[in-house]
Amino acid sequence: MSHASQERVPLNIAVLTVSDTRNEDTDTSGRFLVDALTGAGHKLAEKAILKDDKYDIRALVSRWIASPEVQVVLITGGTGFTGRDTTPEAVAPLLDTVVDGFGELFRHITYQELGTSTVQSRALGGLANRTAVFCLPGSTGACRTGWNGILAEQLDARHKPCNFVQHLV
Repeated sequence: MSHASQERVPLNIAVLTVSDTRNEDTDTSGRFLVDALTGAGHKLAEKAILKDDKYDIRALVSRWIASPEVQVVLITGGTGFTGRDTTPEAVAPLLDTVVDGFGELFRHITYQELGTSTVQSRALGGLANRTAVFCLPGSTGACRTGWNGILAEQLDARHKPCNFVQHLV
């Protein structure tokens, strides 16, 4: 049975950049995600930049998950292995269901570009309160890979045989 629609379903998507150094002028990754999602016909619900603090990240993402105005949360940054990278630890406890395949597929696609360095990516995806949450690395290239290689299709109601839209609307 197909879980695809015949028509586009615009989603309300929030974008969070996690960075201790970026601001609106230098946030190329967040800007890429905003341009990609609006270019695909979705709506930007909100955009924010936060320092890499587990509790600040968790508080904002919790608010977005609880909001009926947000159906998807895209997070860029904080997924590496430095002492300041806490995005997965901030987000994982909020998820009702982890979408293991998102991180696995992201690393598979990235392996083609970066080789074994992809093992250091802690890309994460999941569902919480009918909201999809995806954590991507902070580089613009990684956001491009995640959007073009996975998210553009999985956030498109017309993608067959299935996509995430049915779980969000």
